[in-house]
Amino acid sequence: MANLYVRAAPPTDLNRNTEWFTYPGVWSTYIFILLFSWLIVSSFTGCSLGIAWTIVHLSHCIVTYYFFHWKKGTPFSDDQGIYNRLTWWEQVDDGKQLTRNRKFLTVVPVVPYLIASHTTGYQHPMLFFNTLAVFVLVVAKFPNMHKVRIFGINADQ
Repeated sequence: MANLYVRAAPPTDLNRNTEWFTYPGVWSTYIFILLFSWLIVSSFTGCSLGIAWTIVHLSHCIVTYYFFHWKKGTPFSDDQGIYNRLTWWEQVDDGKQLTRNRKFLTVVPVVPYLIASHTTGYQHPMLFFNTLAVFVLVVAKFPNMHKVRIFGINADQ
């Protein structure tokens, strides 16, 4: 009777900026937010399904690129500035590469890209924008891009 509960190791990530992503249900909530966004866009704009998916995909790419790969540091002062030079993506899982969270966050933008591309019939303008957005977002997540600033853009002064 003493073994009724699963023993899980406590998360090793002590960074308050990224520890929330280790909680149960975050992945499903993230997917739910994407689906709910598509529902809102398709309901209130009256556009086709493909255009609605394209809007959601491009919006998702812009928002996640800014918050995951551009903005540095943490909103908390108790870390004493040790994360000031790191983006959120570089802080996730203490910088370890190819973890389950990183793989999930790499696959997530690809799925709306495939849905948006398919539902727009692979037509030229939408396919170009969708491909460009997913390319930039996925390349930014490559392990070889960890702490790399291309042409010094967003580098520390």
